[in-house]
Amino acid sequence: AKCQCKLPQRERTNCGYPGISAAECKKIGCCFNASMPGVPWCYTPKPKKVKKVCPNDPYARINCGYPGITARTCQRKGCCFRSHPAGVPWCFYHRVTEE
Repeated sequence: AKCQCKLPQRERTNCGYPGISAAECKKIGCCFNASMPGVPWCYTPKPKKVKKVCPNDPYARINCGYPGITARTCQRKGCCFRSHPAGVPWCFYHRVTEE
């Protein structure tokens, strides 16, 4: 993503080799910006920001527990707990989404 390449020049970490082309740099998953001399032109992007969310759709839940699991035990396992509706897992895994 473009926002991952918006880095202050002093924070750029070299990602390629001297003389690497923009196409080759991007092919290996790096950012390319040749507008400033004296700093890496091919550099490592910022890591993606992700967050864990409990899915809202009860039918998208992936079971993380067992019948009769308590909310406390479920949350100790690092999972989501919602005791409704019937017929779907009440203890279920988070989904990871990009911010």
